[in-house]
Amino acid sequence: MVTLPQSLEEAIDQSRSATQAAISAGYTRLQIELLLPELKPMPVAQEWLLPTAPETWLPAPCKVLFADAGAGALARREWPLANVAIYGLGELKATVEPGDQSFVLIAPSAVEVETVEKLCQQVGERPLIMLNPRLEDASVTGIGYVGRQLRQRFLNTFEPCYYLRPLEGAVLFRSYPTPWQIWLEQAGSHQCVAEVPLKPIGDELDRLLMQASGQRRRQGGFLADLQRLLRTLNR
Repeated sequence: MVTLPQSLEEAIDQSRSATQAAISAGYTRLQIELLLPELKPMPVAQEWLLPTAPETWLPAPCKVLFADAGAGALARREWPLANVAIYGLGELKATVEPGDQSFVLIAPSAVEVETVEKLCQQVGERPLIMLNPRLEDASVTGIGYVGRQLRQRFLNTFEPCYYLRPLEGAVLFRSYPTPWQIWLEQAGSHQCVAEVPLKPIGDELDRLLMQASGQRRRQGGFLADLQRLLRTLNR
């Protein structure tokens, strides 16, 4: 059983293993989310790709695409990666080529949804992994109800192979192939108190948390809980 990570490095290592397991199981559209406060996309991408050569756990050659073209140019210049081509998502060279075997999108945002959809059509059945996407930004205007429904339908084609999100005194966690888990803070540590097959959201998540804790969720302490988990992960 995969346990809650005790450091950011362990979380990233778990996400690599989950990605590899999901690809081996036949999934081709994958999503990784490390929803920790003040966590920037560039350091996460660097830690995710550099320590362990991507060609040892991703089909190679791999194409890495940054939503931020400047970040892509910086990574291309400074990261010593073999069998990996790095570009900004909008660059002309970022087109899909027959020899490309896998793709990684770094922090695509809601304004890039159409670009990501077109890319997925070009990629076909080759693995495509989104790392810390921000495609569900409710602040983006000009999208009607039907448009949002179509966007959500597209996002639902991605398997969330790794997910780590601190809550109020708890953590919502998933590492493929394990189910979705709720870890509750108890006596200074976190214990797994619930497992469900689908991602719990809204009222369902609240119900599971209240059921696990035996009481209504506290109204305060949200930021303190986030900060405490972040300190634990960065030890």
